[in-house]
Amino acid sequence: MAKQLIKNARIVNENKIFEADVLLQDDRIQKIGKDISDAEAKVIDAQGKYLLPGVIDDQVHFREPGLTHKGNIASESRAAIAGGITTFMEQPNTNPQTTTIEKLEQKFAMGKASSYANYSFPFGGTNDNLEELKRLDKNACSGVKLFLGSSTGNMLVDNEEVLENIFRSTEMVISAHCEDEGTIRRNLAKYKEEFGDDIPIKYHPLIRSEEACYLSSSKAIALAKKTGARLHVFHLSTGKEMELFRNDIPLEEKKITSEVCIHHLWFSDADYDTKGTLIKWNPAVKTAEDRSKLWAALLDDRIDVIASDHAPHLLEEKDNVYTKAPSGGPLVQHALPAMLQKHKEGMLSLEKLVEKMCHNPTKLFDIEKRGFIREGYYADLVLVDLESSWEATRENNFYKCGWSPFEGFTFDAKITHTFVNGHLAYENGSFSEERNARRLTFDR
Repeated sequence: MAKQLIKNARIVNENKIFEADVLLQDDRIQKIGKDISDAEAKVIDAQGKYLLPGVIDDQVHFREPGLTHKGNIASESRAAIAGGITTFMEQPNTNPQTTTIEKLEQKFAMGKASSYANYSFPFGGTNDNLEELKRLDKNACSGVKLFLGSSTGNMLVDNEEVLENIFRSTEMVISAHCEDEGTIRRNLAKYKEEFGDDIPIKYHPLIRSEEACYLSSSKAIALAKKTGARLHVFHLSTGKEMELFRNDIPLEEKKITSEVCIHHLWFSDADYDTKGTLIKWNPAVKTAEDRSKLWAALLDDRIDVIASDHAPHLLEEKDNVYTKAPSGGPLVQHALPAMLQKHKEGMLSLEKLVEKMCHNPTKLFDIEKRGFIREGYYADLVLVDLESSWEATRENNFYKCGWSPFEGFTFDAKITHTFVNGHLAYENGSFSEERNARRLTFDR
């Protein structure tokens, strides 16, 4: 691979912004400094642009295998690099589910064959695969995923004895979807009795309620404290849950960590009137007050990671009555632009954005040599222009499902270049057809 020299970039890294050049050789960052020159290098002038580490998205659903009419690893990873995401962790609720070591390795083979971005696949825990989980090498994948409330794929773990044994049986990060199934079923029955299947979407956050979220997440955290397990709580959606997390110790010392997703930081229940089932997610988008409390916790470090929970469905699937409309939506292409927009609006600094979307996923999952702009690290990099506006339309998104909840919104910052392992994979709307993605390695 030829050398590449990124000149005059404003680098955002490790709580600093500074101007420098970055020399790439093969798949690594070779040198960072002022006035670098190399006669063999292809020069990319980044004057006026900001250079960020590639975003690491710790929660996506790319729908392969078994659900590829919605999306696949190739289509969705391509959309991801257009959005500055160079690494993803794709969840196990596919068909078949990634709940055996054999199925996990088959998934890695799929990633190797078709992904445009670096990849890992967590192992899915169930009520009956504990012995298989015990055989899993701690460096084999990003971690273990548990559904503690039902979601797409029916991987609910509801046997409390099994759950405690899982928490006691792995050194890996356990990522959990926390919603209490009993509470959700009671709430759903109440609204079905009144409305039948055509429940107004505005009741979604009352069905998948604050109570359902808090009850499940608090129980999972209590179990993690009891067993000493390493727990990461996915897609927090309520202000009440924020009391469960700490900010008085550094991330490296935390055994219990947390994540918030783009849609819970962007939308509120007021948006159901215009967006309808397009913003039906599990957990549900809740109130503006919940959103404000999530932002406060993100900024004071009770929340550690920002992710997308990218989960595409076809429009004809979403355009259904409440009980038949699936939860989830496509987000990887628009996640970083959405957070850059919030930066432009004064809600978070670029340094904090990079911490939550790049540095912290690396630390939390012990990813080897990614997530930072450092000499010797893999050259996963993103150039952004903070003075370039563009409107999200159906024509300029790259999702296989063909739509976005951000359609019609004008962003005030644009991703111009994405490098994956030193390879210029995306440039100003055009893709390289060469794939240079890698399976993630870990240092545990």
